Amino acid sequence: MVGVVAGLALTPDGRAWMREPTLLLGERAAASAPPADAAAPAATAPAAVAPAARPMAPAVTPLAARLAQGPLRIGVFGDSMADGLYAGLYRDLRGEPDVTVAKFSEVSTGLSRYDYVNIQEKTRRQLDEQPIDAAVILFGTNDAQGIEMDGQVHPFGGEGWKAAYARRIDDLVALLRSRDVAVYWVGLPRMKGDRFDGRMALINGVVEARMRALGVPYIETVSLTSGEDGGYEAYLPNDAGRRVLMRANDGIHMSMAGYLRISAPVAARLKRDAGLDRAAPAAAASPAA
Repeated sequence: MVGVVAGLALTPDGRAWMREPTLLLGERAAASAPPADAAAPAATAPAAVAPAARPMAPAVTPLAARLAQGPLRIGVFGDSMADGLYAGLYRDLRGEPDVTVAKFSEVSTGLSRYDYVNIQEKTRRQLDEQPIDAAVILFGTNDAQGIEMDGQVHPFGGEGWKAAYARRIDDLVALLRSRDVAVYWVGLPRMKGDRFDGRMALINGVVEARMRALGVPYIETVSLTSGEDGGYEAYLPNDAGRRVLMRANDGIHMSMAGYLRISAPVAARLKRDAGLDRAAPAAAASPAA
């Protein structure tokens, strides 16, 4: 133990890790255990987090045009929350014969700790192996920790952190668009713990601002996962008005009913953009005998 601690203290990466340790909890998001001594920073106006100007984003082939050329391939990227979103989206779209949904997400990953899993490089490899037409992204439950960039560690929630996080968002969107992939970003849902919910709200603010700047569809889920008073509710009414358990015991993840709740507007947007929501023309009536 003494040797391990000394090794960490004597290396830049080790000191950075000691300041913002990553907790990997198997199938659960590490975000359920944020640093105990860091107060949740208040969300600020999204306009303050825009990074430096970047080249004009390349246009991508519209989904309707892509579907006219062949099956529409959709990939879901993100962390353990995105695993559930994939399951819901797969069920929503399984009745569409010309649409496939593939899972590219991985538990305990995010955009903050590229020293653990570099999402930019991982996504590049995934696209090389399995090309897609549209990417649905949901990251954030593991991202309430410092970001190391250009030799500097930016503590979570500060202006440097927001700029670094925005840069990683921009780089990921640019990579996908360079492969002619349409991007759809899904926001984080309401969380049970007030402190953790505030952290996720800050991340949502940065993401939403970048999606607006980049012209990427942003599907928010806070309103879908909040009770009548705007707070956290584990049980929410379904389409029939019956209250159903929507959340997992950790107050972070969703039940299957909850994942279907947040995947529904994503599926609706994909169908609309692909022209799948338009009714098929009625068959011509047979001529009279």
